[in-house]
Amino acid sequence: MGHSAAHFCHESLDSLHNSIDSTGPDFAIPYSSLIVVVRTCILVGMLQVKRRSSPRTAGSRDPERTRVRLLHAAFEEIYRSGYRSADLDAILAAAGVTKGALYYHFDDKEALGHAVVDEVIASSVQQKWVQPLRNAKNPIDTLVRIVRSESLKREDVQRGCPLLNLSQEMSGLDEGFRRRTAQLFKDWLDAVAEALRAGQKRRLVRSDIDTNETATFLIAAYEGYVVLAKNSQDARMMQAGQRRVIRLLESLRGKGGRTKGRRVKAAWPIGIC
Repeated sequence: MGHSAAHFCHESLDSLHNSIDSTGPDFAIPYSSLIVVVRTCILVGMLQVKRRSSPRTAGSRDPERTRVRLLHAAFEEIYRSGYRSADLDAILAAAGVTKGALYYHFDDKEALGHAVVDEVIASSVQQKWVQPLRNAKNPIDTLVRIVRSESLKREDVQRGCPLLNLSQEMSGLDEGFRRRTAQLFKDWLDAVAEALRAGQKRRLVRSDIDTNETATFLIAAYEGYVVLAKNSQDARMMQAGQRRVIRLLESLRGKGGRTKGRRVKAAWPIGIC
């Protein structure tokens, strides 16, 4: 308790003692007066303690950082084991938080899983596909670069595409997962189709193709090779898929987008889908 608070309490209590001394032993202190003084002293003391401890508390607790750690730990556990087999204790241990912290941010495992799709996997789709295609100078070059950037690391090939994995596992079991993964596939498809339409206007993409159908086929072919590579546990299957999808993309170039000896450099590998 600070000096001013202690001074106030001492003066208040001394005043009550003086009242007793001046009136004799038969004088009764009103109960309400005593309660007011005691409560005031307690409250002032608590405020003083809170003020002293608040900087340390603010520095040691960061709810947003805790939430991010939980999301990324949950993503890794789900990516490794699948949603239904994901172990909450393993997630807590990886995030370094308590079960209370988990339920402070998420109502249950399902809410945590939905947040992983909405925030972690959605962010990956945006970074790898949607953002690069937005305002791309040449959509074919951009798509080729993305496909060439596909990770061929053993662990990535073995685990496959997080979006595809969750969609296959949960679409028939949980409407929340089905709607969320469907929306991400739609965002991906729309980004490819819009980029192709923009390329058609600049004669960089053939005018005779249906952009929505072509975008759907590209994604289906790409994800098909991801599944085959995961099943075979062989990066060579993914490499074969890259070559075939890139050949398909090259066939979509318009007259204004054809250059002899063109070789599009790959972007930095950023994982599968």
